[in-house]
Amino acid sequence: MLTNDQLDRFDRENFFHPSTHLAQHARGESASRIVKTGKGVFIEDRDGKKLLDAFGGLYCVNVGYGQESIIEAIAEQAKELAYYHAYAGHGTEAAINLAKMVIDRAPEHMSKVYFGLSGSDANETNIKLVWYYNNILGRPEKKKIISRWRGYHGSGLMTGSLTGLPGFQRKFDLPLERVFHTEAPYYYRRKDLAMSESDFVAYCVAELEHRIEREGADTIAAFIGEPVLGTGGLVPPPEGYWEAISAVLEKHDILLIADEVVTGFGRLGTMFGSAHFGLKPDLITIAKGLTSAYAPLSGSIVSEKMWKVLEQGTDENGPIGHGWTYSAHPIGAAAGVANLKLIDELGLVKNAGETGAYFRAAMKDALGDHVHVGDVRGEGMLLAVEFVKDRESRTFFDPEEKIGYKLAAALLSEGVIARAMPEGDILGYAPPLCLTREEADQIVAATKKAVTTVLG
Repeated sequence: MLTNDQLDRFDRENFFHPSTHLAQHARGESASRIVKTGKGVFIEDRDGKKLLDAFGGLYCVNVGYGQESIIEAIAEQAKELAYYHAYAGHGTEAAINLAKMVIDRAPEHMSKVYFGLSGSDANETNIKLVWYYNNILGRPEKKKIISRWRGYHGSGLMTGSLTGLPGFQRKFDLPLERVFHTEAPYYYRRKDLAMSESDFVAYCVAELEHRIEREGADTIAAFIGEPVLGTGGLVPPPEGYWEAISAVLEKHDILLIADEVVTGFGRLGTMFGSAHFGLKPDLITIAKGLTSAYAPLSGSIVSEKMWKVLEQGTDENGPIGHGWTYSAHPIGAAAGVANLKLIDELGLVKNAGETGAYFRAAMKDALGDHVHVGDVRGEGMLLAVEFVKDRESRTFFDPEEKIGYKLAAALLSEGVIARAMPEGDILGYAPPLCLTREEADQIVAATKKAVTTVLG
């Protein structure tokens, strides 16, 4: 690869990219893309190549690119007040209005929202709040957190520990103590193919009960889970899963953290995934769709039950010792206000449900019978196609073949961006919620061509 271009050279010599093969990138052995502009569901790089972004950035550009109302809101806020902190009761109009808008849209038992910058820091906040909560209640031993294999909850120390994907832990000395993992609700990957969905749900529940019994319920503080598994494979739970898991948590007085970084604000065709599956979480993690990534902002939504204990804690111990310099940053908050208004005005929650269902059906029609397609699944505007060597025996490809990456590369050559998901040969799609049926058809047609190119 030629690297005589100055900007490309600056990139490879100076820029530490996340989730990147560092050595290959620095040596110029891997492709790079310098993105210039975007509009709707399309981005364009500096060479003028236009691509349909069927992954919405990183499941985050929910309203699509180039929305002027959000851009103008950011500019106006920067002109008026680019920054002030939120410590010791300080606030800005944008942050206060956004907090009300979030609580108005959240499940009715939720009480307050703490703003951060990323989904990772929001989950770090959640764990600290869970530990604080149990200390105030006089339960210092109740601190362990149960997560799930293939879950994704961030890349920090605790959040990287909660994540159940080896690539995010390898050589980082993770997971830390107090974190344990249980079975993922991934029916297609069940060990016993004879299991029905209800059998598999019962198995997941039994595995959770066994983990609680081994650790002791009086030592377990919380269970964290995405309503739909995201980075672990875009996997909707089998029917009845969340109802059964919630019953176990309630029985053992274990808090529920619903990680809605991906599913919040319309992705599933409902405002929140918790409402979609009838969950009653104690904490909800939000980020991506909160601002559609026009500015960094995240949040931890706290239930009324937890809030009362947090209040008690500050009465007993003084101001809560937690905060980020950029918590409730006014530019991020202004972007959030404009973004949530736009989601409502454009009817994007409804479109995510309806166009998402159309997209999934069209993909099943195109590829559902392919000899190497094991599963086509999704919920709302989330979709995954899982590829196998033999669908009848459910024999997977050797990871060394990198089929998922080859498929993503072939799809890119057809002008569509999808994601090769980790820990399997899975193409993932999470397009902006403004996707049209015509654009969904374009993704499906390009995917079919890519599959033919790579797998025949």
